[in-house]
Amino acid sequence: MMSIKLPKEQKIELAQSVQAYFEEERSESIGQLGAEQLIDFMISELGPYIYNQAIEDTRALITEKMAQIDDELYTLEKPIQNLRR
Repeated sequence: MMSIKLPKEQKIELAQSVQAYFEEERSESIGQLGAEQLIDFMISELGPYIYNQAIEDTRALITEKMAQIDDELYTLEKPIQNLRR
């Protein structure tokens, strides 16, 4: 299984968001380390589901775009006339 590693700056930002969430929504205090550990846990647990959904969404989008391209290519075809009459 692939491991998702966030850049340090992003992880710090997310940890601050987690800390603010705990403070505002739960009236609880969580430290920087606890917030980072929660982020790591959520990434390991939710990451594969989110990743697979992103792949599925991308596959559907590409399929739709390929169908559009296919339709456009048909409109570009030139009619062939029977020259032997």
